[in-house]
Amino acid sequence: MASAITTTRAMDTLPKLLKHHAEVRPNHPAMREKDFGIWQTWSWKQVHDEIMALAAGFSALGVSRGATIALVGDNRPQLYWSMVAVQVLGGVPVPVYQDSVAREMQFVLEHAEAVLAVVEDQEQVDKLLEIKDQCPKLQTILFEDDRGMRDYHQPFIHSLASVQEKGRALMAANPGFLDGEIAKGKGSDIGVMLYTSGTTGQPKGVMLTFDNVLITARNNVEMEGLTPDEDVLAYLPMAWVGDHLFSMAQAYVCGFTVNCPENGETLLIDLRELGPTYFFSPPRIYENILTTVMIRMEDASPLKRKMFGYFMDVARRVGVDILDGKPVSFGDRLLYGMGNALVYGPLKNVLGFSRIKLAYTAGEAIGPEIFSFYRSLGINIKQIYGSTEASVFICVQPNGEVYADTVGKPAPGVELKIAENGEVLFRSPGVFQAYFKKPDKTAEDKTADGWVHTGDAGIFNEQGHLKIIDRAKDVGRMLSGQMFPPKYLENKLKFFPFIKEAVAFGDKRDSVGCFINIDLEAVGNWAERRGLAYSGFQDLAAQTVVYDLIQECVEKVNADLAADPMLSGCQIGRFLLLHKELDADDGELTRTRKVRRKFINERYADQIEALFDGRTSVRVETEVTFEDGRKGVVRADLAIRAAAVKPAPATPLRKAG
Repeated sequence: MASAITTTRAMDTLPKLLKHHAEVRPNHPAMREKDFGIWQTWSWKQVHDEIMALAAGFSALGVSRGATIALVGDNRPQLYWSMVAVQVLGGVPVPVYQDSVAREMQFVLEHAEAVLAVVEDQEQVDKLLEIKDQCPKLQTILFEDDRGMRDYHQPFIHSLASVQEKGRALMAANPGFLDGEIAKGKGSDIGVMLYTSGTTGQPKGVMLTFDNVLITARNNVEMEGLTPDEDVLAYLPMAWVGDHLFSMAQAYVCGFTVNCPENGETLLIDLRELGPTYFFSPPRIYENILTTVMIRMEDASPLKRKMFGYFMDVARRVGVDILDGKPVSFGDRLLYGMGNALVYGPLKNVLGFSRIKLAYTAGEAIGPEIFSFYRSLGINIKQIYGSTEASVFICVQPNGEVYADTVGKPAPGVELKIAENGEVLFRSPGVFQAYFKKPDKTAEDKTADGWVHTGDAGIFNEQGHLKIIDRAKDVGRMLSGQMFPPKYLENKLKFFPFIKEAVAFGDKRDSVGCFINIDLEAVGNWAERRGLAYSGFQDLAAQTVVYDLIQECVEKVNADLAADPMLSGCQIGRFLLLHKELDADDGELTRTRKVRRKFINERYADQIEALFDGRTSVRVETEVTFEDGRKGVVRADLAIRAAAVKPAPATPLRKAG
């Protein structure tokens, strides 16, 4: 298998790799998609033919070298094929978050100067029609799913199938045209432009070359020993750099199979049916899966609950050591083997994790307990640290050196250093070329000699692993001088299945306050088992018993913080439960579910102040966006609770000298 990877090193673009796989493994499955409950498979030869027809069709529509093409939709084979088809012609694909509202799409399409958009369905077509007049360069809209499109007769709207028909006719008339276009491509060409989530302002277009993504992909493939036999599930947004690296770059480097689920609602079912060997997920997905497991166990029989608890205690004690190849007694190995037959194996099968050889998590810090839960089951989950500007990989945890509180060592080919202010900087083959049309911002984030500012504060531990503390700009100081890392506190709270989101406040304050979003599924299930009636999210979050439940979680976090001399002063003194979920459509989160702190500080200024001025409740009126785009206002009186703060441990006196 190694030779299949090394022979691709001279193939420095995705279209060249496509030709390679169509020749050396023509019948090997390249993509699958579940549609109407049935998995459909395309071989590498079939994918090659589909992409070539698309590329010729795009050319017939006037797409040429240097043009930018937008792609909007869920993970669909035709959208992935369109990305490579654009690259065949020397164009640049610009995937857009599919859940973006029209005004967000307008900014990206207008800024990127997209001349053509390939979208999934009627919903996305309607969004583009709403903004087309504000995007003067957008000339053509192509759709993949024709449901609901019968009455759309605009001359600039076409189906992808009809474009492929034109492409096949063009190829028949000029058979060598596309091979010539592919040969013109170079590794130094811009292969994709990915827009950042826009946590602090308007999104930035990050220009990545083929060399950036393919060298980074190869380095990781060789480090982890990935082969053409891997199966991955492509379910994260195509506009996110992680999906581009795992579902595109690494798939084309290795020649493995990419699988597209039917839709977001069937994700867990499709995951179980597929049983991927290589899996990536942000912590939220792992948390949701664990929450589902715990909810099911609450409803299980007493015998099953007792057996689950006993063998999970065994797994927590020795499972991680067994996974890491460390010495474990014969008796413990025997117990773990029994647990694998009775609990761990069936549980992994239900989750779809039976075949996983390698799993990654990144984006936010994962709770140590959640991380250890999966590893104790024998699932080789590891943390990575990356960014769009790095083509994903900055750090990765090596096998046998996996710690819950670090993000690993520098990935192959990556250099790291910590600036005097604690900020992490990196340099690697994956470093982006520039921000599109933003030379000043490029110069601010990327030095002349290639070092990139991450904006994250971090330290190296004794093993040489990087530990991320928080966003450098978000790390504050309390009035006592105590460091205040809000994300660290928020992640500790989000470990609990009842807490979906949290926002902590404490910079330039004498105490810490916090907003908390309950997890409707977990708290709703908890309430139903206790016979508690509620009419919806707002009603449930306002109930006294739910405040009691969340207060227990907050005070457990405080107990952990109290034991840490560096963070004991950051215990949460007061909190409130928000009346609505923080939502990207309302501007409170980015499309990758990162908190927009500046926006939160402005929108909820009075509620933040109430956490610190002694009030026991506060009125809130919030504008919300409904699924159909309508606006409304939600009003509520929010209770504010005090949480017990533990005394910090006494610091022993150190002898002089």
